[in-house]
Amino acid sequence: MCLGIPGQIVAIVDESKRLGVVDVGGVRRAINLSLVRDGQQPLAELVGLWVLVHVGFAMSRIDEAEARRTLRLLAELGELTAQDRAELHDDAVSGDERLAAGDAGDEEPSR
Repeated sequence: MCLGIPGQIVAIVDESKRLGVVDVGGVRRAINLSLVRDGQQPLAELVGLWVLVHVGFAMSRIDEAEARRTLRLLAELGELTAQDRAELHDDAVSGDERLAAGDAGDEEPSR
């Protein structure tokens, strides 16, 4: 089972690579916005919108009320624990380091 976590788009990192920054419960990370963009819509128009985030991609748009309800429920269920937040933070730091090095993470991960 996959779980998409609600997050709010707070900034655009790289328009050409379709990368933005999403805030998930106070943790920010770079994600790909390709799936929530309408055609050639400028990514800057997405700032402020709420999306479901899964494996580094904004999978779909959701309204703010639904996002806040879901975050509250996840917190109540213990799904968004301190460990989850730490993992998100570690992923964000790793992603920031890759971005600083000029790597957008477009290639397939090695297995």
